[in-house]
Amino acid sequence: MQADPKKLVEKNRQLIHSELMKVLSHTQREQGDWIVHSLMVEGCDAPFKFKRKGQYQSLKGARVNLTYYPAHDVVAGLIFEYMKVVRIKKS
Repeated sequence: MQADPKKLVEKNRQLIHSELMKVLSHTQREQGDWIVHSLMVEGCDAPFKFKRKGQYQSLKGARVNLTYYPAHDVVAGLIFEYMKVVRIKKS
């Protein structure tokens, strides 16, 4: 059963839901047992990241609905902002 984005956002106020976002690039790389997916979407400078057990077909050029929240990584003392995806659905 798919989670309803409205219910997710109501439960957690940090979540943001965006619809019909155009994917400019989609990369997939292995990290242990997981596949880390990174998306760049039109109009946003921060990457959107999520992990799954398997690979997806390329989402480049597709429109997607995303539910996410802002997060950051610290690498060598530098802070890098990204968006952690909780739910993704191809439109």
